Amino acid sequence: MDQHRAQRLTALDIMQDAPVIPVIVLHDIAHAVPMAQALVAGGIRVLEVTLRTPQGLASIEAIARAVPEAIVGAGTVRSANDARAAASAGARFAVSPGYTSALGQACRDLQLPLLPGVATSGEIMAAQADGFDELKFFPAVQAGGTAMLKAWQGPFGDVRFCPTGGISPGNAAEFLALSNVVCVGGSWLVPADALARGNWEQITALASATGQLRSAAQ
Repeated sequence: MDQHRAQRLTALDIMQDAPVIPVIVLHDIAHAVPMAQALVAGGIRVLEVTLRTPQGLASIEAIARAVPEAIVGAGTVRSANDARAAASAGARFAVSPGYTSALGQACRDLQLPLLPGVATSGEIMAAQADGFDELKFFPAVQAGGTAMLKAWQGPFGDVRFCPTGGISPGNAAEFLALSNVVCVGGSWLVPADALARGNWEQITALASATGQLRSAAQ
């Protein structure tokens, strides 16, 4: 995807790129570029680098600069200031653990696609009232899992979800089999021990294996 096309991404584009969006927590900026290259080599281009650590923004900036084939975004975006900082660092999308109208407005102003986090019907309605129909279901397993998503298919049939939180290779296909689930978010693609050892081959192998999830979900 070229840079010009990347600027016109929608939240649905981001969700449809691969079955899994890796949720990445980086403590060492030196890991950012080789980790991103390893994921891209395995077919995963959409990367959610969380702002949970002080290295998050610098890691996004490094990936955006050195790995243009990646579509790097910011996770754990909780405020308008977070969204502005993420966009300045080169993030192409934002993911939030919850939703506020202030955050939604900031992302619209920045033309930064947002996947807002929701866990209840009221939160879905609040996000939809502001124009967001592609949502992150978080924390997915803890908030009701596939049973909750099935219950939402009726009243919220126009909403598409990216469940995140408690998703693993063991249950990802079960989520992806649901008609209202486009992709899932998970941290298993970038294990902390693989990062610590610089085992980029393991990360590439884990990324490559996600290609089998869609067929397993059918």
